[in-house]
Amino acid sequence: MQTKAKKAILLLFGWGFILIGVIGLFLPILQGVLFLLIGLLILSSEYVWAHRLLLKIRNRFPAVARRWDEAQIMAHKLMAKIFHRAGQPV
Repeated sequence: MQTKAKKAILLLFGWGFILIGVIGLFLPILQGVLFLLIGLLILSSEYVWAHRLLLKIRNRFPAVARRWDEAQIMAHKLMAKIFHRAGQPV
């Protein structure tokens, strides 16, 4: 039951970030591209198309990919602290 709930929450957050990203493309106060990338990152664990799109983006923009990797490592460490699962992937 926990895995289904976790999957549902991940999908909800992923699609939520995608929606905010699309809205952010039209509003000057939101960073639409950033929210789209975060949404794709979350959805890439569940959808092959999102994973492939991320790989294309990584190949096209290697400098962004390096910073993205650093941010991902920091996010995993933060999530581990929040959920008290140090050493286990979140």
